Amino acid sequence: MSDQFYRDLESFSDLARLGDFEGFRSVPDDWLVLAADIVRSREAVAEGRYKDVNLIGAAVISAVLNKLGRDDIPFVFGGDGALLVVPAKHLEPSREALRGVALLARDAAQLDLRIAIIPVADLRARGTDIKLRKFELSPGNYLAMAIGDGLELSEKILKDEQACSPYRLNLEGADLPSLDGLSCRWEPLPSKYGKMVTLILKPKGGHQLNSIIEGMTDAIGFNPLSEGQSAQLVTPENLRFKFLPSGFRREVRLIGPTIGKVGFAVRTVLECVAFVWGYVTGFRVGPFRPKQYLAEISRNTDHRKFDDALRLVLDLTHEQTNALEQYLQNAYSSGLLTYGLKVSKSALMTCFVTDMGNSQHIHFIDGEDGGFSEAATDFHRRLQTQARAKDCLNTG
Repeated sequence: MSDQFYRDLESFSDLARLGDFEGFRSVPDDWLVLAADIVRSREAVAEGRYKDVNLIGAAVISAVLNKLGRDDIPFVFGGDGALLVVPAKHLEPSREALRGVALLARDAAQLDLRIAIIPVADLRARGTDIKLRKFELSPGNYLAMAIGDGLELSEKILKDEQACSPYRLNLEGADLPSLDGLSCRWEPLPSKYGKMVTLILKPKGGHQLNSIIEGMTDAIGFNPLSEGQSAQLVTPENLRFKFLPSGFRREVRLIGPTIGKVGFAVRTVLECVAFVWGYVTGFRVGPFRPKQYLAEISRNTDHRKFDDALRLVLDLTHEQTNALEQYLQNAYSSGLLTYGLKVSKSALMTCFVTDMGNSQHIHFIDGEDGGFSEAATDFHRRLQTQARAKDCLNTG
C-alpha cells in the first residue's frame, strides 16, 4: 500500500553503506513534497538570530509529524527550512501544519517562511526522482536519505517566484500548530578539537560517493560515516545544560504562543528543574533516565545525512580542517564534486522528543553562525563558477 511506503521501507544501520545506491527505493508517484524555507535567512544570521532560524526550521518537521505521525513520514532538516514527503491523502493536514508554522514565524519571530506543496509526479515530469533509504539511528529512530535530485529541484522551485506559483501556500485560514516535543534547551556544543565544520558536498555522478569518502578519510584520518568515536559529534564532554537555559526566552517566545506563553513558561521551568535534578543525581525522573538519554543523544543526531547532497557537521582540529579543505578544493578543481563549507567554533542542537520513555527522540544539528545556510551559499557560488567555466568551454 503506497501510504505505508516509508513505514515498510527496509532500514539500514551502517552509514558507511550509504554509497550503495541499489538500496534506494522510489517514492510512490502520488506522494507530495512539503517544502519550507526562510526568506533572507542570511540577514537573520547577521543579526545573531540563527537559533531562531533553526527553531522555525525544526518546527516545520515537528508540526507535520505531530499531525501525521512520526513513523510514516520522511523528513530532512536543512537549518533554515525543511523538506518532507507525504502521501497524497495527507494534503489537507499538511497544508494546515505548514501554514501554522509560517504564521508563527511571521508573528513570533518576524521571519518570512515560504511554503509549498509539490507533487512528486511533477518533479518526475521534469526529469528528476526521489528515491529513499531509511537509516536507523537507534531502534525506532530514523533519518531519510534521498537521491534522484527531486528534493534539490523542490528547493529550487520553492525559491523561484514564478516556478513556485502553482504550488505556493498562503496564510489564509492559518492556525498556530502543535509543536509538542520541540525544544532548544541545550547550550551550543563547543568543538572539542577546535573547529566545527559544516559541509555540503555533491559528487558529480552519485556513484563516486564512496571514492570521495575514501579521499576525505585519508585527509582527516577517520571515515566521517563510520560509527567510530571520531565521527561522534555529541558526547558527554560537550553537552552542556544550565538552569535556566540560555534559550528559555526564545523557546517561550517562539513555541509558547502555540499553547499559551504563561502556561508554557511554567511547564518549561518545571521540566528544567526535573531535568537538572535527574542530570545531577543520575536518578530516574518519570520517563527520563539520565544515563540512557545522554547515551542515546550521541546516536540520535542528524549531523550526517544525504538528500541529493552529503551534509555533515564534523568536529575537527585545525590541521584536519586544512587537510579537508585542500582535498575538497583539489577534487572540485578536477570536476569530481561541488562543495560548500562553513567553519564555526560550536554547533547548535534543536530537539524533538515524541516519547522519552520509549527512547523516541531526534536532535537536529547545525553549525553556529549560519552553518548550513552559509555552507549552501558557498556551495551555490562554486556551482555557478563551474557552470560559467562549462559555458566558456562550450562557446570557446
